[in-house]
Amino acid sequence: MEKKEQYIDEIKAIKQMMEQSSRFLSLSGLSGILIGIYALIGAYIANLAFHSGLEITDLIKKMLGLALIVLLISLATVLILTYRKTVSDGYKVWNKGTRLMILNLAVPLITGGVLTTVFLMKGYYGSIAASLLVFYGLALINAAKYTRQEIYYMGLCQIILGIIAAFIPNQSILLWAFGFGFVHILYGTIMHFRYDNNTKTKKV
Repeated sequence: MEKKEQYIDEIKAIKQMMEQSSRFLSLSGLSGILIGIYALIGAYIANLAFHSGLEITDLIKKMLGLALIVLLISLATVLILTYRKTVSDGYKVWNKGTRLMILNLAVPLITGGVLTTVFLMKGYYGSIAASLLVFYGLALINAAKYTRQEIYYMGLCQIILGIIAAFIPNQSILLWAFGFGFVHILYGTIMHFRYDNNTKTKKV
């Protein structure tokens, strides 16, 4: 009986090692919450800019600058908090799972970025929010198999919101704010209480 339990424990340990080597499991729930807050603040400022009476060229410059600031702050937050959580969990920061996740995220994100730039250059402003949401959602779904499964459902939400935004472009800022803001906050909260707290409890 003891040998059987020992074999089961060994199999579980091997399975866990294989999972850790092929999947990135140290995503920070707190970073998701903060990214959502940044997005909501950015959407609020963007909404004020839209109603400020600026000419279209000045408005685009302000929007691009705002988007770049939000993106850089979000990336810095993800990198710092995820690095801290990865080290705290005792995992390697750069492994096979990390590489696979980044690769699968990058292809749809870069494609969406290029297409959005084309829309911007052509003056198709109503399609920008929809494009960002859809390609971000595709990126999350593509990367989900190399990290937490919750990412997959988050990606589906972003795609649905992007399709809705394509049908009603006059509500695109609101839908973008909901997708990048509230959905991120909800996802981050779930991840924080499901995984971050469990890690702390195990260490105590």
